[in-house]
Amino acid sequence: MIRKFTSGSPVETGAVTLALQAENMLDFPFVNSFESGEFTFCFSMRDGDIVYGLGESVRGINKRGWIYESYCSDDPFHTESKRSLYAAHNFIMLSGSADFAVFVDCPARVRWDIGYTKTDETKITICSADFDVYLITGGKPPELVREFRAAIGKSYVPPFWAFGYQQSRWSYHNAEAVDRVIEGYNRANIPLDCVYLDIDYMQSFKDFTVNEAAFPDFKSYVFAKRKQGIHLIPIIDAGIKKEDGYDVYDEGIKNGYFCKNADGTVFEAGVWPGVCAFPDFLRPEVRSWFGSKYQYLLDMGIDGFWNDMNEPALFYSAKGIGEALDEAVEAKGKNLDLGGFFHIKDVFTGLSNRQEDYSSIYHSIDGRLVNHQSVHNIYGAGMTRAAGDYFAEVCGEEKILMFSRASYVGAHRTAGIWFGDNHSWWSHILMNLKMLPSANMCGFLYCGADLGGFNDNATRDLVLRFLALGVFTPLMRNHSALGTRDQECCNFEKTEDFRDVIEVRYRLIPYLYGIFKKARDQNDMIFRPLSFDYPSDKIARECETQLMLGDDCMIAPVYEQNASGRTVYLPEDMRLLKLSGRRVESIELQKGLHYIDVALNEVPLFVKKGKKIPLCQPALRTRDLDVDNLEYV
Repeated sequence: MIRKFTSGSPVETGAVTLALQAENMLDFPFVNSFESGEFTFCFSMRDGDIVYGLGESVRGINKRGWIYESYCSDDPFHTESKRSLYAAHNFIMLSGSADFAVFVDCPARVRWDIGYTKTDETKITICSADFDVYLITGGKPPELVREFRAAIGKSYVPPFWAFGYQQSRWSYHNAEAVDRVIEGYNRANIPLDCVYLDIDYMQSFKDFTVNEAAFPDFKSYVFAKRKQGIHLIPIIDAGIKKEDGYDVYDEGIKNGYFCKNADGTVFEAGVWPGVCAFPDFLRPEVRSWFGSKYQYLLDMGIDGFWNDMNEPALFYSAKGIGEALDEAVEAKGKNLDLGGFFHIKDVFTGLSNRQEDYSSIYHSIDGRLVNHQSVHNIYGAGMTRAAGDYFAEVCGEEKILMFSRASYVGAHRTAGIWFGDNHSWWSHILMNLKMLPSANMCGFLYCGADLGGFNDNATRDLVLRFLALGVFTPLMRNHSALGTRDQECCNFEKTEDFRDVIEVRYRLIPYLYGIFKKARDQNDMIFRPLSFDYPSDKIARECETQLMLGDDCMIAPVYEQNASGRTVYLPEDMRLLKLSGRRVESIELQKGLHYIDVALNEVPLFVKKGKKIPLCQPALRTRDLDVDNLEYV
């Protein structure tokens, strides 16, 4: 059962598609209070209770013991000390002494103190007086998730080829660089379906342009790659370069499509191209206009995109950098002591994503000006909706790959997500794994992390172990940053190990695509905590390094360096499948703890007793997979 409680006049976020009659806040069943424009409510927890949810966030599957914030943030340092990442997924669920779920539909900042201040209490603070809260009761966690998912609408489904292996880097700066990647994978006989184009494919980092010196005759080039079975996936950013004569900027200025300052002038901040304006994606006519701009690249044969920098990320504002330079001038010639030096340092390092700058942005909603802080968390979702709605109208369903960095519940209907700029750290393999069920709860089925890690230098074994988890994630993309080690699979020694792992992915694609579509159609999850299936098993309830996959399988990746295997807990008798290229080894195991050896070129998969999964023969491209002749193992 779902109950809806409304306070004030909430902004329409589009998160919930189910029509419900709102109840009076006086009947809200939790202890609550309004103070200084914020609404707080609490519920108690007992020892052994688990709190699930919050989608893309740090720490564990069980969210107890920390304070989280829903505030879409451009922050590449995904450490345990952080409270927010790129997304705002305002769904949590208590399991144990009571079973219920809560969804806070509010695009302003929301704080979740889950047993941090008081170990036996969850305290939720909504930084607004205008919101909807949904309370879901009447079942155990799997049923509660399905009811929530039914209320927020069906998840996005990408094209079939988007389940193939994808290679990205900031940046393959010209056609020759892209060709070297494709040729490297072809020489190593490693499957590949997509190559990504980061900001350098653009002319001066301007959206919906192509650098013709780097990619001459881009349309012919795109179609030539398509003939090879390779899809090129360009990036689109939220900021529009301020430049007279640039058609996108000129149209936005002429029609008043950009976000404003309080005085009605256009809000400006620096990002990749320098000073930019930012489309007001909360307005339907702006979304329609911006979505239509993708046609420029669609006409060139592009059939996939990734939206980035849409929290929105702000490198600096004119006001902020002016104040910083004034401070520097004032400090010139002074003998700076400890406090003086760190003050100047903090002024410049604090230029990016300043709260003062976000607070100076205004949107137009139904003819009234609304401060950005009231709607911050749906800005990126609005950008994604602009593209997704246009693609659905012009291209039809399941034709265009689209995923985004920033997101809010509701965006799951038009796009997938990736988990942002992670690091080449072993701990981020587990962080990726723990985000998967939480993202699925919120409707984001097409998701994944930057395999191998985006920031820092990856080691060969880290990339292989990351890939062995990525074999199972719908989005399987290797992505790395400028200035880091080349981590394309074809650039390491013994490329046959990488081929073995990625061929496992291609053999599993019919199975993975099937469980994806089933999860979408039945409002279910692809990845589940073990506790969902084995709620009375204490070890399973506390396990955070293994996940259930579909109805019949369990995954348990190796996540430590120099480890030749790992300990795995089986909550029932299962078969261990060791998958490597075309090879399959099957080992019967009984319920309990087992240490399993896993070579770097092997992918472990556990299958429930009496169940079998389909495998096809691998191919270099998804288009060449024979999905009609399957082997069941």
